[in-house]
Amino acid sequence: MRAIWTGSLGFGLVNIPIKMFSAVQDSTLDLDMLDSKDHSNIKFKRVNEKTGREVPWENIVRGYYIDNKYVVLEKTDFEKASPEKTKHIEIKHFVDETEIDSMYFEQPYYLQPDKTGIRAYALLRDALKKTGKAGVALFVMRDREHLCIIKPKDNVVVLNRIRFDEEIRTTEELDLPATKSKPDELKMAVTLINQLSGPFDIKKYRDDYSERLLKIIKAKSKGKTVPFTPMKVVHSKTKDLMDQLKASLSEKKKAS
Repeated sequence: MRAIWTGSLGFGLVNIPIKMFSAVQDSTLDLDMLDSKDHSNIKFKRVNEKTGREVPWENIVRGYYIDNKYVVLEKTDFEKASPEKTKHIEIKHFVDETEIDSMYFEQPYYLQPDKTGIRAYALLRDALKKTGKAGVALFVMRDREHLCIIKPKDNVVVLNRIRFDEEIRTTEELDLPATKSKPDELKMAVTLINQLSGPFDIKKYRDDYSERLLKIIKAKSKGKTVPFTPMKVVHSKTKDLMDQLKASLSEKKKAS
């Protein structure tokens, strides 16, 4: 793996030289856009919407539309707004990991210590494990300040970038039901949930779409066809909610 960020991680007066690596990889296939006539690659151009002419990069500026006009921003405007560049991640405080809503989680990274920071790295990892805490910090990457939490996973310290509160939309514009569940239906739904409950094992779930698509691609490359079964909408046999719950519980007992 190639490090995407180098710097240091600190809490209190403890300073740990680290390297940051992406903890995720894309599982989708890299597909190209082609002209259906001759399979030539499609190229995109930056054109002026009025003249239709291509605009070279050196003539492109960025602007923000406000008060019925564009305010063009200069390079110095972005520099004024940019956070102070630093290669240090300072944990300001610690929280219970369970306090952080999963909606805020965005991108995980692995942190690896340099040789001089091995003992301090292990100390932070083990202390986080023992306390069940996660560190909260800000760091700068690609000229932008990010909020993150620092937590242990097995033998590695993970930095998980999280969203700021203002990035989460409110639910005010949603048309949500005010209807309260009937006690007997709620009791049966809880029973069904309990029957279907068990330990979470991520290895049980696979994103096999790309794998199936690649099989289709390989078959087509050899002039073969793959049988296709159109997706069908599954309807309940009854519209009565209680009947649906009873049938669900019955199916679960059969499976057991």
